[in-house]
Amino acid sequence: MNKHFEDARYYLKRAGETAGKGVREELEPVEQRFRELTGKEEEPEPGRLDKVKADLKDLQQNAEGEAERAIEDAREKIEAYRSTDSADA
Repeated sequence: MNKHFEDARYYLKRAGETAGKGVREELEPVEQRFRELTGKEEEPEPGRLDKVKADLKDLQQNAEGEAERAIEDAREKIEAYRSTDSADA
């Protein structure tokens, strides 16, 4: 494709994206007013940061659970070793 056509296609795409953002921005107050009048609140989508925080919290809980189980297993093994060691003596 000719360089000029590639450039034109790129700028047309950018112009379309910018126009779409502008239309959404201009219609935002109208949408907000419509939602107020109809009583329909917009459900906010969880942001990317919120999703990452939720994932990290899940990972932390899983790690804590695994650590607690590992400690419990180690205590049981130590107790079993001590009981067999003291029974042999």
